[in-house]
Amino acid sequence: METFLTILQMVGETLGMTIISTAIAYLLGIPLGVLLNITAKKGLRPNKIVNLIVGIIVNILRSIPCLIVVVLCMPWTRAWTGKGSGEWYTILIPLSVCAFGYVSRVVEQSLNEVPAEEIEGIRSLGASDWQIITKVLIPESKSSLITGCAVTAVSIIGYTSFAYNIGAGGLISGIYTYFTRHTGDYMGSLYFWILIVVVVIIVQIIQELGLFIAKKTDKRRKLK
Repeated sequence: METFLTILQMVGETLGMTIISTAIAYLLGIPLGVLLNITAKKGLRPNKIVNLIVGIIVNILRSIPCLIVVVLCMPWTRAWTGKGSGEWYTILIPLSVCAFGYVSRVVEQSLNEVPAEEIEGIRSLGASDWQIITKVLIPESKSSLITGCAVTAVSIIGYTSFAYNIGAGGLISGIYTYFTRHTGDYMGSLYFWILIVVVVIIVQIIQELGLFIAKKTDKRRKLK
């Protein structure tokens, strides 16, 4: 019973890290992704300087290893949560920072999939840039955005492995902790393999759920 409760706690910590970090990453990443799209050469409002600056910021964020981000974000985490480590929520800010640069590029690419003819058609009817973004670009790329969200969530699950370094818990951290305490016989432990299977199941559920929702919202697929 105690083992089951421990696994349940780690599952809750992993899901909490993943869901909240993904949500924050998209809150930050969608505006940047939209900005990258509309300021591109063929965007609604081409602006080489703005696009270059935002692109550099996003690329820098994507190039910094997650463990370094964890260290860099520790003062913010301590200021906002009262702790720099030791609890599952102390990894949320680093995970969000690691993910939202990637999300920005995912959003940019998703919006790029919307046919230019469709955008021009709506613009010819007198639609403003804001209306085109909210009524055409985002709705028409919804399927791709949802698929990207699932991919991001799976990536964040991988990032939660760094929770071990600050004692933030989670399944992957639990797996590595068990390994460090049972280096001689961990491969023969049922508990060790159960944890791995649970991680695989969570990843598969997120991937399949993302694909299912994406297919249901894909208007192009329905028209075919």
